[in-house]
Amino acid sequence: MANLWPVDQNGGKSGKMTVIVDSSEPITLVGAGELAKNDLKRCLDAAGRLVAVDGGGAHCRALGLMPEAVIGDMDSLSALVAAGIPEDRIHRIAEQESTDFDKALRSVAAPVLLGAGFTGARLDHQLACYNGLVRHPDKRCILLSDTDIAFLAPPVLELPLEAGTRVSLFPMGLVEGVSEGLRWPINGLVFTPDGRIGTSNEAMGAVRLEMTAPKMLVILPRKWLECVARALAAQRGSWHAL
Repeated sequence: MANLWPVDQNGGKSGKMTVIVDSSEPITLVGAGELAKNDLKRCLDAAGRLVAVDGGGAHCRALGLMPEAVIGDMDSLSALVAAGIPEDRIHRIAEQESTDFDKALRSVAAPVLLGAGFTGARLDHQLACYNGLVRHPDKRCILLSDTDIAFLAPPVLELPLEAGTRVSLFPMGLVEGVSEGLRWPINGLVFTPDGRIGTSNEAMGAVRLEMTAPKMLVILPRKWLECVARALAAQRGSWHAL
């Protein structure tokens, strides 16, 4: 099982995780997956500090942007060097027990993270990113795709959604919850990945969700990215790291 122990920069077990970027402002993470120019600009408008995840650094340079840090196992190192990223901005974490996205999540600290370039192209990479969200429940991270956003539900979430907005809930483990403002309330239901799921629900207006565990992904149309980012950044309660 990946990432049972914090891992230092050399891939060994460490008693304390190294934080590479510690920010009081939101951060945009850029992966090596499919990335639209406008999506990166949109994320940066809401989260102005830029951190790349391995090959995502080449994406940044192709768009004329310089990330303040690149984090990963550096299997794309030659492309990063060719792109002109300074060596002191490249942070190699050698171990192969976790994904580059996981390495980045545990190496940055910010009120909220917006992720672009982590969906599309390869489904296994996308699923691994969802696993990363659940493995690091203390990180408030929103992943942007060409149609949707996905993020881990905090203990309590309040969103001023419009009536008719699609609200999908997908459990990554056993979890229960209560809701206000959903067409089909979830009160009293038990969700599991191999049992009941909560996709294609619908908002009646403003929505409030409470979850019993950091196991529920929330999936909304991408128009709600900025709204969710503000809501997560303002959260006072958070899950503890696993």
